[in-house]
Amino acid sequence: MKIRRNLIKLLALVFLNTGAVHAQKAITQETIQEQKIHSLIKKMTLREKVGLLHANSKFYVSGVKRLGIPEWALSDGPHGVRAEINRHDWGYSGWTNDSATCFPPGTALAASWNPALAYERGLVLGEEARFRRKDILLGPGVNIIRSPLCGRNFEYLSEDPVLISRMAVPYIKALQSKDVAGSVKHWLANNQEENRGTVNVLMSERALREIYLPGFKSAIVEGGVLTVMAAYNKFRGDWCSENEYLNRQILRKEFGFKGVLMTDWDAAHSTVKAALAGLDLEMGTDIKDYDQWYFANPLVQAVEEGKVPMSVVDEKVANVLRVMMQTKVLGDKSREKGVMNTPAHQQAAYNSAAEAAVLLQNNDNLLPLNFNTLKSVAVIGDNATRKHCNGGLSSEIKALYEVTPLEALQKKFGNSVQINFAQGYEKQSIFKEGSNSGQSNTDKVDWKLINEAVEAAKKSEVAIIFAGLNHDFDTESFDRQHMRLPYGQETLIREVAKVNPNTVVVIIAGSPVELGGIVNRVPSIVWAWYGGMEAGNAVADVLSGKVNPSGKMPFTLPVSLEQSPAHALGNFPGRDLKVNYEEGILVGYRWFDTKKIAPQFPFGHGLSYTSFELGALATDKATYGKDEVIHVQFTVKNTGTRYGAEVAQLYVSDPVATVLRPAKELKAFEKVFLQPGVTKTVTLNVKVADLAFYDESKKDWNVEAGDYILQLGNSSGNIAQTLKITVQ
Repeated sequence: MKIRRNLIKLLALVFLNTGAVHAQKAITQETIQEQKIHSLIKKMTLREKVGLLHANSKFYVSGVKRLGIPEWALSDGPHGVRAEINRHDWGYSGWTNDSATCFPPGTALAASWNPALAYERGLVLGEEARFRRKDILLGPGVNIIRSPLCGRNFEYLSEDPVLISRMAVPYIKALQSKDVAGSVKHWLANNQEENRGTVNVLMSERALREIYLPGFKSAIVEGGVLTVMAAYNKFRGDWCSENEYLNRQILRKEFGFKGVLMTDWDAAHSTVKAALAGLDLEMGTDIKDYDQWYFANPLVQAVEEGKVPMSVVDEKVANVLRVMMQTKVLGDKSREKGVMNTPAHQQAAYNSAAEAAVLLQNNDNLLPLNFNTLKSVAVIGDNATRKHCNGGLSSEIKALYEVTPLEALQKKFGNSVQINFAQGYEKQSIFKEGSNSGQSNTDKVDWKLINEAVEAAKKSEVAIIFAGLNHDFDTESFDRQHMRLPYGQETLIREVAKVNPNTVVVIIAGSPVELGGIVNRVPSIVWAWYGGMEAGNAVADVLSGKVNPSGKMPFTLPVSLEQSPAHALGNFPGRDLKVNYEEGILVGYRWFDTKKIAPQFPFGHGLSYTSFELGALATDKATYGKDEVIHVQFTVKNTGTRYGAEVAQLYVSDPVATVLRPAKELKAFEKVFLQPGVTKTVTLNVKVADLAFYDESKKDWNVEAGDYILQLGNSSGNIAQTLKITVQ
């Protein structure tokens, strides 16, 4: 026994010494890096320094050739590397080798509730960015989904900061492991596109800290993201690109960010104020003379006149060089070379689309469809044949290919099943960048197309309607006018369901739509998102049961727009270029649950072709100190007959508090894959510190002593187990 104890002590000592050696090595490497940065800066002229701080074209930044600092290459790409843009205008360059892997966008990634898929995506994006010789990929977008109408909801992840953080961190780590800098965006409170370049966002400090900052903090502190993109809007009176509180106090001082803070394109508004507030890099759109940009000749002049200290410019240059070194830009021969469009990349795109699909309802177990016994299927809807990868403006992808649902169904089952296609509805909207006026008058009911669809449904055993939106609605540069299904789709679904009770509706969309008019008319609804290049294959496999749907909604689906907090309170998109986030911390399900409002489908909702049972909830003890970790344990059992996955979601509530607390808040989750009859024990760890609220009176986080309720379920609206713990 004594020998064993001595051996353990020896191993522990070796481990500690090894850790100390690694820590010392990291410190030494960092010191060498900083010395190199300081040496390069000393050799630069003022104009060379400033040349590193603004673009010299749409997506490039000048280097310093005589010092071995190359031009810096950026690319759009939250869910794929964008096709090559001309250097000095927004036209595409016409390359033949820039077709990329196209993933489903942000909301679809979050709907998988699987951080492993986020990591897999980051690896692919990094490899393809390097193949295209890009140094910075502009993503992920981590803004909160505050309103169902925000045009960029599809690019973002969720209404919940914990889900956002859990998905963003592995994405960033994987991307940057391939020597490509991520750029988390949009810093901060870019929760609408209407008046995005002028609106002033006002919110409480508590809402800022509890809802809108955590995703960014995780990306920076845990993910180590190397660049941050400042948003277009103002925050509490100052543009985000020159907001000293956001950029100096929070980003640099509190989060310890040492990377590059860049503008969104054309989001700079000053030279001196922005420079002093911590902005590093100005990117732009339509200003032709790059020397006249705020961070070009005017910055040189500001330094020469003593308005901006040289030390501030050196700080910015150091930030740029630091990111370059950490991504091996400065001549490191070991830098990732990259690959493009490999079978592994395409499989990753398929995995992402397949796991994102959410089975919203499945009355009478109509799904999955047995294509071995079916003789005929009606496939209806414009979204059965529409491709979506090339829409959305800055997130548009020139995909190597894109499989539509109709193509996939025909290829997989067309030899044995009669597939009767009817368009059903026609796209009536017109895309107009910067204006949603093209969405007006898009509710016309085309009875000719509906009658054709009805005839197809009559002669088919099952009807599948591919409904939803497209990138005339889900896009950068404007918000949606309403939450309804456009193009008379409700009428189409109603008429088809009248003649064929076996009707499945597949929603293709990236943000909430009203489903109240169809949930009682059709037995089965699947939310399939914009599925990327493998969209059709993934949805066909979900419908046929080859894939058991395991997605969960990353946002609440309201019955109507007026249920959503920003709209219930009349605070979207604001008035007189001001928007007050009056709902505070009650965003998304926090609002619905606290106000006891029943949504159409709750946050975290998603069904399966099998069934699961969540076992009794237990903790390692009943009482905790404020610096401890709560170890939560329970079982998940697949009680059905198919292989599948359940997302166990742990929420916490504070029933007696000195401030308003939400009815429940997500604190942890795990996606569990199980064969039929198999049980798995799951352990989730929650820091007691994470039960805190932001105390505005103390300007600090506050974990109040007392009882807390742990709530385990498979959505915010379906809690299976609860357990009380006490915090001393």
